[in-house]
Amino acid sequence: MTDSTPDVRRALSVDRILLVLLMFVPATLTMVWGFGLHGTPVFIASAVSIIPLAGYMGRATERLSEHLGAGWGGFLNATFGNAAELIIAIMALRAGLMDVVKASLTGSIIGNLLLVLGLSILVGGLKFPPIQRFNRTAATMGATMLLLAAVGLVLPAIFHQVVGQDAVGLERGLSLDISIVLMVTYVLGLLFSFRTHSHLYLGTGAAMDRGSVESDGPPRGGASRALGLLVLSAATVGVMSEMMVGALEEAAHDLGMNQVFVGVILVALVGNAAEHSTAVLMALKNKMDLAVNIAVGSSIQIAMFVAPLLVFLSYAIGPAPMDLHFTELEVVAVVLSTGVMALVSLDGESHWMEGVQLLAVYVMLGLAFFFLPV
Repeated sequence: MTDSTPDVRRALSVDRILLVLLMFVPATLTMVWGFGLHGTPVFIASAVSIIPLAGYMGRATERLSEHLGAGWGGFLNATFGNAAELIIAIMALRAGLMDVVKASLTGSIIGNLLLVLGLSILVGGLKFPPIQRFNRTAATMGATMLLLAAVGLVLPAIFHQVVGQDAVGLERGLSLDISIVLMVTYVLGLLFSFRTHSHLYLGTGAAMDRGSVESDGPPRGGASRALGLLVLSAATVGVMSEMMVGALEEAAHDLGMNQVFVGVILVALVGNAAEHSTAVLMALKNKMDLAVNIAVGSSIQIAMFVAPLLVFLSYAIGPAPMDLHFTELEVVAVVLSTGVMALVSLDGESHWMEGVQLLAVYVMLGLAFFFLPV
């Protein structure tokens, strides 16, 4: 029992830090709504405010995973974590910024597969050598779903090359039909994972057993309280992300960055900040099932649910219907990310060097987007 005392003290210290950083939430609201500020100050304040919110989302997700399992915990975190991304995309969609919407979707997919999963594998592997284990079935299913989503992105690009610039109506029709296929497949995938074949997603034994009894500190209530904290934190992350994106364009302009890089890298990082930190925290606790479910599950949800949903919404709220014709570099980035993730994760084991490899691919893709002409 005495061994848990340092953990409790550490948890209380983290609580104090989170509470202090949480003050940036009202500070950001005051700057924007009270004084009408914008630009770099708002960007910094809103970015800092997301840190404690992401911490609370991570704790809530961990509590839920203890009650519901790693599969449901990862799914709920991905869903609420993507709420900010969806809000940002809807705002850009209403403004007619279709290229920014597509770039942010691309950035979310490659960011989760390469940056989030890479960081999780790296830090987890350094803390728990020589290897960490996770559910091989879930990883295989995730890789297959992502390959399916990649096909849905590749086909409109190929179709555009075949029919040329004068078949906009046909491209939109194809994109709408592909969106229906992707969303139906996503829903059936959830049915497979959580209903008909849920026994295949039970975690990896020792790590999950420890996860059910370990705690960062004193008990904080049951599943309903954790779910409430997750919903509240996700909603606040959405508001802070909206303000951060509003200030992001001015900061990016001052730095001479192109809009594709802003959408693929910066906006995606902001919109998925909660998932980034939560997955890494879970890896540091040797809960790789949950870390992989968050990173891969979020990418699947973006590609097969959020993207089709935005296509549907564009017919109602957008100035023009949105299609799934992404640029060649965006398509290549998604396909390469999916392939590398599959190679790394299909054996159900990971070590820190695999994390380095994923991060290296992310950096190279980021450089490619950065050097695009402004």
